Amino acid sequence: MARSSDRLKSVDAPQNRGGDDAPNAVWFKPIMFGLMLIGLIWIIVFYVSGAKLPIASLGDGNILVGFGILFLGFMMTTRWR
Repeated sequence: MARSSDRLKSVDAPQNRGGDDAPNAVWFKPIMFGLMLIGLIWIIVFYVSGAKLPIASLGDGNILVGFGILFLGFMMTTRWR
């Protein structure tokens, strides 16, 4: 009985070329660290000014804004290569 040449060929596993190992864009790291610093500065200014700055009408909501900006920066660290 003749053997099929297709069955005798070795098959390589497909390689993942999804671009996961590509480096980040040049702007990624400055934006990431910038967001973290802006969030931290926002919170510090809120506490030092006695809740009069950055936006007085937000009151304690300034803490949420500061932590939100800070959180965006930290979320970007999960994509940093």
